[in-house]
Amino acid sequence: MPEGPEIRRAADRLADILEGRQVESAKFGLPRLRRHGKTLSGHRVARLETRGKALLTHFEHGWTIYSHNQLYGVWKIARRGELPNTNRSLRLALHTAEHSALLYSASDISVWRTEEVEEHPFLQRIGPDILSPDLNWREIAAQLDDDRFRRRSLAALYLDQAFIAGIGNYLRAEILFAAGLHPERRPAELSRAEIGHLARSTLAVSQRSYETGGIVTAPRLLARLKKLGLPREKTRFYVFGRQGLPCYRCSGEIKRVESNSRRLYLCPTCQPPGN
Repeated sequence: MPEGPEIRRAADRLADILEGRQVESAKFGLPRLRRHGKTLSGHRVARLETRGKALLTHFEHGWTIYSHNQLYGVWKIARRGELPNTNRSLRLALHTAEHSALLYSASDISVWRTEEVEEHPFLQRIGPDILSPDLNWREIAAQLDDDRFRRRSLAALYLDQAFIAGIGNYLRAEILFAAGLHPERRPAELSRAEIGHLARSTLAVSQRSYETGGIVTAPRLLARLKKLGLPREKTRFYVFGRQGLPCYRCSGEIKRVESNSRRLYLCPTCQPPGN
């Protein structure tokens, strides 16, 4: 499933062709939404906004499209009149004079009056957006110390969108590795220094992934790995998907475990269990 950085980068690409431009034709592939084609056609897009893994397309005349890619959804951009060669189901098409923004395979799509979109159940329950320019590490530390979250395992907490919106499976593993914390530890048992380090790591890893297109390894390490001729998928992460391989920090073996039926990766040496 795409995580916050991937959704934000998709929003950036869509903004280049949609923001400030008139949508000449809006078409929905889901029958329940087809009537909204007339609602949106002929109107300009004001801005695109992300909330965790959700994307909001705001129109100037007071309507907003809510979309969530879920597991299989993907946005594609094409020149007007040129559709991609794909077997995916087209769920939403926004056509400007020059381009088409096309959402495939997603089913969590709805259309709202802009002043009412905050009533969407997902938006009502999520926490701060991990890529919000207004979010700082102290706010994340405060979330970790909140009674709703402080007694839960980090493994469970870092997939809860009510805690921080936009973090998913790979970010969870990489953040906890960067902070040197075992997934079964709980915020309530961490020292103030560990809380601060975890909060800063949460921001830094997520921001790096957004800026690099999904790569969280440090630039110097990344350059060294590329010199070895490794493909992109082998250089992106410190632990995620690297079970059985040596840790880049201690050379210990990366392990894969199951947590709530989700795969989780860690270095047992760099991320020791708590007392």
